[in-house]
Order: sequence, then structure tokens, then C-alpha cells
Amino acid sequence: MFAVRTRAAASLSSARRWLATAAMPPPLKGVKIVDLTRVMAGPYATMMLSDLGAEVIKIERPGSGDDTRSYLPPSAPLIQTPPTPPPSPKLGADNEPQLRIDDWNSMPPESAYFLQVNRGKRSLTLDFKKEAGKEVLRALIKEADVLVENYVPGKLAEMGFSYEECRKLNPRLIYASISGYGQTGPYAKTPGYDVIIEAEAGLMHITGEEDGPPVKVGVAVTDLACGLYAKSAILAALLSRSQTGEGVHIDANLFDSQLSLLANIGSNFLIAGQEATRHGTAHPSIVPYQVLPTQDSFIMIAGANDGQFSKLAKLLDHPEWVSDPRFSTNSARVVNRETLIPLIIAALGEHPTAHWLDRFKGQGFPFAPVNNIRQSFEHPQTQAREMVKEVDHPRAGKVKLVAPAIQYNGHRMEFSRPPPVLAQHTVEVLRELGYEDRKIAELQQQSVV
Repeated sequence: MFAVRTRAAASLSSARRWLATAAMPPPLKGVKIVDLTRVMAGPYATMMLSDLGAEVIKIERPGSGDDTRSYLPPSAPLIQTPPTPPPSPKLGADNEPQLRIDDWNSMPPESAYFLQVNRGKRSLTLDFKKEAGKEVLRALIKEADVLVENYVPGKLAEMGFSYEECRKLNPRLIYASISGYGQTGPYAKTPGYDVIIEAEAGLMHITGEEDGPPVKVGVAVTDLACGLYAKSAILAALLSRSQTGEGVHIDANLFDSQLSLLANIGSNFLIAGQEATRHGTAHPSIVPYQVLPTQDSFIMIAGANDGQFSKLAKLLDHPEWVSDPRFSTNSARVVNRETLIPLIIAALGEHPTAHWLDRFKGQGFPFAPVNNIRQSFEHPQTQAREMVKEVDHPRAGKVKLVAPAIQYNGHRMEFSRPPPVLAQHTVEVLRELGYEDRKIAELQQQSVV
């Protein structure tokens, strides 16, 4: 009994030492993920799982890889890699194939798009339309905890990799499908892209200036939201499997994700029958709450309640607004928006943005400059929070990436594996599956890998 307690105490002591110096032990260490996704939503989900310690094997098309590898410019600058190593020793008879070693210097540069959503993964190029490629994929699935795919519903089933078929190979497999419109319904087989779903699921209708056309959000927010939902669903399924021993089929899609993001705008319609309109940066239910021009640029102001508006009015040297019945309450300000906003703009126009930032600082209401991307990454909060991390990439040298957004015990999860070069880990992964070099060389010769 004493020995058991001693071991437990030692384990607890070790855990405490870890927590004193790092976020926490990687919670997904040992979890194997087969990643059949490309572009944004799926790769974003699997990257976040990799950040938590999962082993992610990214399956890519031989020769071209993930679509986003070709999304350039911009691309990372390239360092000259060593010349292609000499051929490996003969594998028996002279007519037997030899392992091919790719010359990275002949490949296109690494796109900035691909680099940001694929850190921590290993790249295996595989044509699983061919039978030999199917065999490799089946072997991976048998050992995997999770498979993530973003094919049009039914496409993988045609190739023999439906959830039902994969479950026969591995009953504990968590099979996450990411699609445009979901696995059921009249639009199920329709391909979905972020900007298409932004238009079709309401977001574009409420984005843009009141008197202007609908516009998309500046980043693929629907893709990103779906990736976040998919990651959460996979984590939930792993917890469920620990209780039941069974895998599950996850149906994550852009359309459902975007509808859920309508939030209060969706609730306004469902509960009150109120149709939404575009308000630019303004808020339909709060005034003032929008970007407004100053003498030389713009500033975002949020008077989210009557107390905050009172402080703003006094700082703009118009205390009389507080007692004006047209502006004294938020509901009155919403009704009289067209009268109040020009008055605020006129006051702000008397000085440049820097003046107002200095005057508003610490006065008890929300405001912010409208920063460009450089200013955002040079922001003192960005630097203090260490939101940019640098990794060593074998082709691009030092590469800066946005760090994981969450901290645990005051630390972020560490990552050191850079985004992979196309096919970088093909031989490595196949060897782990038990393939001999002779067989791998044959698969290369047949363009299976």
C-alpha cells in the first residue's frame, strides 16, 4: 500500500511540475487522426486537434496536394534545400524499383494560406481511387481513432469508405464528415463554399452598408466556425467513446453552422418575426455602436448603455445630449439614430483619431482604433500575449504563425512540428504501417503515393 501511495504521490508531483512550466500534458497524446480534408474548415479543425497533441496524418493528392498549396501569391520565401540525396541502395535485382526521393527545390513555394492551417501534421500523398491506395487507407483506418473528411456526401461511399464500411474495419472509429449542407436534406449533395453559404444562410444579407450591396466577411468565417464546431464534436465523441467503447458518425456542415451564427438576428426573426437589414458597422438595437469618422481616420465607439452614452456625450463636450429626451435612453436613441449620429460625427470631426484615443482612455466606455493587419500584429496586447509563434520549416526557414488562441494555466499548448512539405512523411508513415521499402517503391512507381 505504501508503494502504491508513493507512486501516486510521485505521479502527482510530476504533474504539478509540468503545470508549473507548461499549459498541461497534451490531452490528445496518442490519438491518431486520418485527415482527408482540404482547404479551410476541415484542416482548421484537425490543426486545432494537433495543437492538443493528436497525431494527424494529412492525406493529400499525389503531385498537387491540398488545394490551398496553390493559393499563391503570397507565399513564404524559400531557402535552398540540399540537393536530392543519391538513390538508395539497390533493393535486390536490377529491375526492382528504388525509393524515389523528391527534390524539394523543384517544387512550387509554400503558400501562406496552407501554412497557417496545417501546422503539426504529417503529409502522406495517396491515390485511394486505386486498389493499392485503398489498401493503405484501410490500414490507416484500422489503427485510427478519428477520420475527418470533407467530400460531397456519398463520394467516399462510392470509393468504399462510407461510415458503415469504415466502422466494419474499426468499430471504435469516430468518423467526422464536414460538408456544405449536411448529410441529409434536398441540398445534401450540393458542394458548399464559405462565400456561397454566407449568401444562402443569411450572413451576407446583414453584412454591408445600409444603402450598399451585400458583402462577404473579410475572412472565411463560416468555414472557421464549422471547423470549430467539428473540433468540439470530435472531442465530445472521444469522451462518449470512453464511456461506450463505440465510435460515432459526426455530421458537421457550413449551412447549419452559419444559421447558428445568426445569434440574436436569427432570434429576432424566430421570436418577433423581425426581418433583418444591413447596418454597416452599426448595431440594430444599440446606438451609438459603430465605426465613425474623425478628422483624419476612423474610430469604433460602443455606447452600450445609458451610462456609457452619458460619459461619451460629456467627453465630446455635449453634456446636453444626456437630458435630451430624444437621446436620454437607448430606445430613444435607436428611434432617433438619424439625428444623433450626424451630431456625433460632427463632434469627432473636430480632432484626429489620436486625440480621441487619448481623451477616451480610461473613461469607462468601449472604443478602439480601426487597425490594419500590421497594427494588429504589432499591438502591445498581441506581443504581451505572445500570439505569434515561430517554427522552423524545412523549405521556408523561420515561419511566423498565429498561436493557439487558448491558454491553460497561463500557458498555450506548444507546437513544434511545422506545416508539412507535400509528401514529406509518405515513406515514414508507410514504414510505420509495416510496408517494406521495396513495396513503397512499387507504390511510388505506380503513382499510388
